[in-house]
Amino acid sequence: MRTRPAPLRGAVVADRDRPGRALRVPARPEAGLVVLSAGDGARRTSTVRVAPGDVPLLVAALSGAAVADVLPAVC
Repeated sequence: MRTRPAPLRGAVVADRDRPGRALRVPARPEAGLVVLSAGDGARRTSTVRVAPGDVPLLVAALSGAAVADVLPAVC
């Protein structure tokens, strides 16, 4: 399966269960946002643009989900 190249700045996190699927986090400081893109091979399946001020909430949610059975909803 063909995959998209890694961003010049940022990261790609591979899906644990499905080869070819990944979450891409390209650095976009010039745009004033953080982009999260889910993809399956060369096809992007969804994109979320996060305000820099919301990144700590996102990191906390990911960290909490990694260690807890139930993560309380926060908005």
